[in-house]
Amino acid sequence: MMIRGALNIKKLLAAMGRLDASDLHIKVGIPPTYRIGGELRPIEADPVSEDEADHLLDPLLTEVQKKKFEETGDLDFAWHIEDPDGGPGDRFRINMLRSGNHTHAAIRRVKAEIPSYAELHLPKVYSDIVHRERDGLVLIVGVTGSGKSSTLAAMLDEINATRAVNIITIEDPVEYRFIPKQSIISQREIGIDVTDFHEALRHVVRQDPDVIFIGELRDQETVLSAIQAAETGHLVFATLHTSDTMGAFGRMLEFFPQDERTFIRNSLAATLKAICAQRLVPSNDEQTGTKVVPAVEVLLTSPTVRELIRDERDSDLPAVIATSREDGMVLFTHYFAELVNKEWVTMQTAREYAPNRDMLNSILKGVEVKAANLVGRLKG
Repeated sequence: MMIRGALNIKKLLAAMGRLDASDLHIKVGIPPTYRIGGELRPIEADPVSEDEADHLLDPLLTEVQKKKFEETGDLDFAWHIEDPDGGPGDRFRINMLRSGNHTHAAIRRVKAEIPSYAELHLPKVYSDIVHRERDGLVLIVGVTGSGKSSTLAAMLDEINATRAVNIITIEDPVEYRFIPKQSIISQREIGIDVTDFHEALRHVVRQDPDVIFIGELRDQETVLSAIQAAETGHLVFATLHTSDTMGAFGRMLEFFPQDERTFIRNSLAATLKAICAQRLVPSNDEQTGTKVVPAVEVLLTSPTVRELIRDERDSDLPAVIATSREDGMVLFTHYFAELVNKEWVTMQTAREYAPNRDMLNSILKGVEVKAANLVGRLKG
């Protein structure tokens, strides 16, 4: 892959749109590298030196940010490229870190336009959650790069378009910029509008919110604040770094000492409305028009689910999800079967990514048998 002419950061960032790259890595010791369709692809260039990395990244940083990076070795911020034709331009989420005393920047392209559910290829249950819930806690979970931010942007913008409410977001950094429609929206960025998550969360309930978005549940205080806000009549959205719906409980509980976990479980059982887990997988772009689509797992609360959460029976939740498809719940493996049947992903991709390959094979075999029987009846 070639980038013509002398390298500079604006040229590298501008190429992301043309290449449909989700990420750009600038790291000392390797050439600038894009992630395209889930795969890392270096450009045709020499490995970046320390001086070259500093030269490339320097235009992105304020003096305050440079000082913070020198002191901490880690920095998160957003950056925007203006469109000379007056369009929305491009936004980027940037994480810089020190690795082996060298600089590494991971830069994610955030499309300026807030995507729709259809553009993200998300199932209808996401919209159902938005229209149904007025309070409680909704979690969008997944590993880094699983599309959580885009999903939440679509959900929040649907609220913005359909309800007259006060929405407050707490983000590090702000990624998508919302334009108020029916709602009032205030987006608070850590390090710019407020010092940290803890300070923002201490004040948020005094700001008359109906809907609160917490960029990430990352410690005991953010989890407690989310639960307390949900308990007092607010609709709270948050992200959590974990791979599936069941892992969300262990992830949150590990922030607390053992003697407090029963209380937290009871609070989650009372306030939780949904956990939506997702991961991005390579897609058949002829069918989807995109290189990746989300595979999802959805847990919705019910009296049975709340009882299982209180009783520490997380391992029984998959059975409830598997038998509650009509309610909108779905396991990852069942959803992979749906993706194959839609021809959005190949059988090989589904088998590579599905958590339970034997279950996937059984589901798909059952579909093939039904299809063969139908063809036989039609011919008869």
